Amino acid sequence: MLALASAAAMAQVPPGLKMIPMEAPAEYKGQIPLYKGVAPGSEKDTQKEQWAKVADDWVARNVTSPTLTPFLPAKDKATGAAVIIAPGGGFQVLAMKIEGIDVARFLAERGIAAFVLKYRLRPTPESEAAMQADMARMMGGARPPADRPPPPAAPPLALDDAQQALRMVRSRAAEWSVDPARVGMIGFSAGAMTTLATALRNDPAARADFIGTIYGPLGAVQVPQPTPPLFAAIAADDPLIGTGDFGLIKSWRDAKAPVEFHLYERGGHGFGMRQQGLTSDLWAEQFHAWMKMRGLLKAK
Repeated sequence: MLALASAAAMAQVPPGLKMIPMEAPAEYKGQIPLYKGVAPGSEKDTQKEQWAKVADDWVARNVTSPTLTPFLPAKDKATGAAVIIAPGGGFQVLAMKIEGIDVARFLAERGIAAFVLKYRLRPTPESEAAMQADMARMMGGARPPADRPPPPAAPPLALDDAQQALRMVRSRAAEWSVDPARVGMIGFSAGAMTTLATALRNDPAARADFIGTIYGPLGAVQVPQPTPPLFAAIAADDPLIGTGDFGLIKSWRDAKAPVEFHLYERGGHGFGMRQQGLTSDLWAEQFHAWMKMRGLLKAK
């Protein structure tokens, strides 16, 4: 989720919910390391990756070895489009189920090659109890939107991992039946920040062809050229990002770049693929419809 200390991972690990240790789920056994050997910048890291079950989600933390997990469509359904998925979690955990594998399965069922990115995070206490205590302290007190500081930039290592993932998918496009000119990225909260940062960094070779930001910050940015099409969605009652600042959308419009924006009445923060009986439940279908409208699903 947001990288702010006050918001770190709260939507994935709310106070009162226990983190139950678990092994990495079988669905992630096919994860592919992004780098050969130790990831650049993590040579001195000593923390060990941990997974936990939290309510209906799986969260990973203390990630130092970033990976990409492919979820490929049946060959007779493949459209050639690909989407890299960046889960959120305040750069302290990653919501690997409701913002990862569940999204990947949805896309793969519709002919889109999906790749869940497990990117590097800030270190957290090894003990689940200590982790939860830290999060409770970080929560402090909820502040009104006007008093919230702006979210900082995505950590450099997370951004490096996202760009490396884009390079990997394009370099193995033939193997995965992907059109290297139709490789997009979608992120959730902190993952949305990372996704947006790949579009803004001055490196066209590692920039997505289209992006989606789901409950990510919406402040104005300096838009690069060429500018990838943007799909953005957020709930008006988002307690972390629902500030009413839609500068990002204006930035895209001012750049005369394609943008689609969904402001749902309700949904909160961190809804991912959860079904809550709200219109925000429809975001994934609308993202798919947007891709279709833009001609991204036409097999070539």
